[in-house]
Amino acid sequence: MPTPPVPPPAAPADSGADAAMDPVLVLGAGPVGQTAALLLARWGLPVTVVDARPRRDAVGSKAICQQRDVLDVWAHLGAGAIAEEGLTWDTARTFYRDRELFSVRLRDRGASPLPPFVNLSQSRTEHILDERMAAAGLGVRWNHEVTAIDQDASGVRVRCATPAGPVELRGSYAVACLGAHGQVAREAVGSGFPGDSFADRFLICDIRADLPGWERERRFYFDPEWNPGRQILIHPCPDSVYRIDWQVPPDFDLEREQARGGLDRRIRQIIGERPYEIVWCSVYRFHTRVAETMGAGRVLLAGDCAHLVAPFGARGLNSGVHDAENAAWKIAFTAKGWAGPELVATYSPERLAAAHDNAEITSATMRFLVPHTDSEHAHRTRVLQSALSDPAAAAQVDSGRLFEAFYYTDSALTTPCPGRPFPGRPPRGEPPVPCPGVLVPDVPVRVEGRPETTRLRALAREGVTLIASTARGAENARAAAQRATRAPVTALVLERADTAGALAAALDARPGEVWLLRPDAHIAAVLGEDDPAAVAAAVETCLGGAAPAAGYIPQPGKEQDGGVLPTGG
Repeated sequence: MPTPPVPPPAAPADSGADAAMDPVLVLGAGPVGQTAALLLARWGLPVTVVDARPRRDAVGSKAICQQRDVLDVWAHLGAGAIAEEGLTWDTARTFYRDRELFSVRLRDRGASPLPPFVNLSQSRTEHILDERMAAAGLGVRWNHEVTAIDQDASGVRVRCATPAGPVELRGSYAVACLGAHGQVAREAVGSGFPGDSFADRFLICDIRADLPGWERERRFYFDPEWNPGRQILIHPCPDSVYRIDWQVPPDFDLEREQARGGLDRRIRQIIGERPYEIVWCSVYRFHTRVAETMGAGRVLLAGDCAHLVAPFGARGLNSGVHDAENAAWKIAFTAKGWAGPELVATYSPERLAAAHDNAEITSATMRFLVPHTDSEHAHRTRVLQSALSDPAAAAQVDSGRLFEAFYYTDSALTTPCPGRPFPGRPPRGEPPVPCPGVLVPDVPVRVEGRPETTRLRALAREGVTLIASTARGAENARAAAQRATRAPVTALVLERADTAGALAAALDARPGEVWLLRPDAHIAAVLGEDDPAAVAAAVETCLGGAAPAAGYIPQPGKEQDGGVLPTGG
């Protein structure tokens, strides 16, 4: 039986749907903070956003690569213009000197209307999100520099320095999106920020030029003749702009390079004698740092405030948006009484695992890109040379594994399914196999009582969602879930909701199964239709309760409504 959708965003920002509840304080108005604020408001919570800057900073393109699962979050918030305006790319090519080693085309297991990746400047992304915030009644209190964060059992106090003097804000929770320099937030949760910095620097330059054939491709070059011994990454952007990223020596000086004509020579080596315009350029170093914890009590860290990684693979901003979604639904469910306070406590272990995963992946990339020892140099040269003639060796070439949603397979909120174990990280460009802990593929579904087709992930973001093989199984699962939580519950009958067969194909659905989805569209459990107690236990588990003793194991030949349960595997 379908449930009503979540109420629209609260307005105004500082009053919200529940006047008795202090607002959630979002500290920092970058894209991660904007996303957190919009998601919290979407759940009907009051929100206050502060930022130290005097106004929105539109300098430079900064983070440009937005992945499908992140575009999906923004589309849910009405910010579909990011995908529409961004330049779509679906192929990643890797070269060694002047020869292509391999290319990766990015696939979707479901039927999402969104592209695999778009490139759009961070400043434009922020502008679109600002428009959505204004439509939701959310503003930003600029010129509010966070100087201290305290908390007690009932809420948080955030002190800010402003041009008019100190200000103290009271909130129910604080989501700190203060960027890499957010030491005050890390101190508030008792966290250090350990990690490493890379000695080599990187020159980033956005140019406007006509480069036919490069419009939908990410290109990565190892040791090209225009940057011997180092790397170059090229990304297409809207309006014929291309991001070029050179690895340069530690003592590189941009002003000196420009004054001597070196920057023009670098660009000409890539694009030839075509006319071009420099839109923006900068020099930076890469850091890999992960906070020791991403939350304590009512204070949560998100985005660069909690983790820094090298950009090869686009894992910074994209991962930060998933931080925001994880924090928002858990705060909302706790604030509304749909889950206990232990649910918010699961934010840090889940997102810290994601942060460490990103750090390990990008650090491995940087070791391949910038080897530090003779043996690492020899290994890189051997792999690249082998890949020229041996396609199997290409799997060892690391030009940056592109961002993917984290797999919560080991989370305390996930109920394992022996019949659907996690098979491990898929090959480059391939989507993961659906199983507990994995983000569900997005497909169109029909919900009884609603005139229009909706998207499965949009439906999941309304509460707790169940997908059952039969009507009886759906009703039993719905009743079991409603015994476990007061949150909105939607139960779908597969054959009625999946009119085109896309969902059954995406899930490889088997008779007698019930799929449980979390409010962030991750699969929480795959269970049997004949075991309502297991469904109730899995719902409690995914909302922060104790894990059940055992998962669902399909039994061959066991008759149920809807067919015979197959052997798991």
